[in-house]
Amino acid sequence: MVPSEVAVQEVSTGQPAERLVNDFSIQVATVNGSGSQTANLVLLRSIFQMGVPVSGKNLFPSNIAGLPTWYTIRVNKNGYIARKKEIDFLVAMNPETAREDVLSLGPGAAVIYDEPLKLDGLRDDLFFYPVPFDKLVAGVCTDAKLRRLVRNMIYDGVLSNLMQVDLSQMEKALSRQLGRKPKAVTLNKGALEVGFGFAETHLEKRDPFCVQPMDATKGLILIEGNAAAAVGALMAGVTVVTWYPITPSSSLCETLIDYLRKYRIDEKTEKATFAVVQAEDEIAAIGMAIGAGWAGARSMTSTSGPGVSLMGEFAGLAYYAEVPAVIFDIQRVGPSTGLPTRTAQGDVLTTAFLSHGDTRHLMVFPSTVEECYEMAIEAFDLAERFQAPVFVMSDLDLGMNTWMSKPFNYPTKPLDRGKVLDEETLERIGKFGRYRDVDGDGVAYRSVPGDKMPAYFCRGSGHNEWAQYSERPDDYQRNIDRLARKFETARNWMPAPEVEIDRKASIGVIAYGTTHWAVVESRDQLKAEADVGTSYYRVCAYPFRTAMASFIERHDRVYVIEQNRDAQMLSLMKLDLAPELASRLRSVLHYTGNPIDARTITDSILLQEGYRVEKTGAATSVVPRNAGVGGE
Repeated sequence: MVPSEVAVQEVSTGQPAERLVNDFSIQVATVNGSGSQTANLVLLRSIFQMGVPVSGKNLFPSNIAGLPTWYTIRVNKNGYIARKKEIDFLVAMNPETAREDVLSLGPGAAVIYDEPLKLDGLRDDLFFYPVPFDKLVAGVCTDAKLRRLVRNMIYDGVLSNLMQVDLSQMEKALSRQLGRKPKAVTLNKGALEVGFGFAETHLEKRDPFCVQPMDATKGLILIEGNAAAAVGALMAGVTVVTWYPITPSSSLCETLIDYLRKYRIDEKTEKATFAVVQAEDEIAAIGMAIGAGWAGARSMTSTSGPGVSLMGEFAGLAYYAEVPAVIFDIQRVGPSTGLPTRTAQGDVLTTAFLSHGDTRHLMVFPSTVEECYEMAIEAFDLAERFQAPVFVMSDLDLGMNTWMSKPFNYPTKPLDRGKVLDEETLERIGKFGRYRDVDGDGVAYRSVPGDKMPAYFCRGSGHNEWAQYSERPDDYQRNIDRLARKFETARNWMPAPEVEIDRKASIGVIAYGTTHWAVVESRDQLKAEADVGTSYYRVCAYPFRTAMASFIERHDRVYVIEQNRDAQMLSLMKLDLAPELASRLRSVLHYTGNPIDARTITDSILLQEGYRVEKTGAATSVVPRNAGVGGE
């Protein structure tokens, strides 16, 4: 692993250190396919059940089994849930990475390790806890094949003892995780107790990290972003799902399929009231979704960057022929195959202009699992209101990791089907023209096959407002201008930005998606360490609201924070802004494949503002601009 840039507090390992309560990170280093995910989720949920804010992030390889995987849990009493760069407590279970994992730690960190690895000789500034996992698991499980899976639960038991994580909460979380497998619950509970007992008898607590009960998670749930989006699609009334499996989006449709089978079977006929098709590729998937949207269904597909690249021509058809569909893009690292199991915000520009010619697509950017749910619902309404594809721009970090959330609100608004032609409207407008702008907002009326309204020829070639084939320059230009007018109308219908104004601040910060969580923490760091106040504008959709220009205008410099190399959101913003406003924009870019952290943002902004950031052991000191200049 990459060495930590900020070390935890250096302490003497010969005596107990001052306690650090509910403010640390745990990293479990194992092997993919070893069954460690169950143990990791039990640990995460146990701390959550104790009322302490947590977040979990899984760094795993793209092969099926055998390569290193790291699971990080952040525990923070203040509710900071972005990735923390430094690791405070390591569980070293993988012989291949154990040495590097230990050497990457800052002084004063703690290490639980498999005793035969003999890691305690590598450092004298860490707290080491050797555990004979194979010996302990042999007393719990007689089946040699199961021991590899059960041994992971032993480190949960050890952590429960050392960190004062309530063992009853561990057992409760275990039952929730494996509730339908009573034999597995009994076996793993035995491993928990053995681990706890071993730590109680053989390990002296010397590190400072511990958990104490709080009341900060009352009423909250734990859920992955893809699962939340699936619930949103269900509530939005989706009836056609066409998809092709690809990491990290597959779990969205897999979860949705389970929900559809549970809630969308007609009680009388026992027949499905939905259609799900696993297509031969992403091209076919979006093609079928568009066909279903033209026929009047609420349709969707989900994919990631490589799939978006393949969908370009069909996306252009949906834009030009004006057919609704929802596409979930769970972004990952590219280009090409890239890093399939690493997160990024690298599809922003690609998606905004996906297809050839003058094309602009509607996009929404969820930052929370609650917004994955809410924006999924809203995306279907927007797609039908504006008769266009709508892209929900999530990412791997949000989609596949576990997040805290308030329970979702049951939708109360009726579905917005947009301008669907009926007899009353036909009488009012006199004559139906599929691409005729009757109301001046760029949005024409559509008819749906079988609704007994006038039909039209749906085509991706040149057409006039009556849907007749045309190569006349004036017909083409009039149609393209109307599509631009429709895009402008959509601007004020898209999800509004979240804005926080510090009236004394000369610096603004703009972010979107999961970058939000690191920004929240970074703004507090900037204020605490350098007394730098900031205003904040969180982008929730494209096209942008006009409030963005007003936000930039009131600040001298505005930092756009994003997880890609090429400043894609900043580039998109510049197309909308006057040159004098665009010149105020600065970039903070993070593109390692790991979720962005607050320290990276804080240090980058301070350096660009002219401060010196100095690190000595645990401490980060900020030297003000012009300090030390002149004088003796």
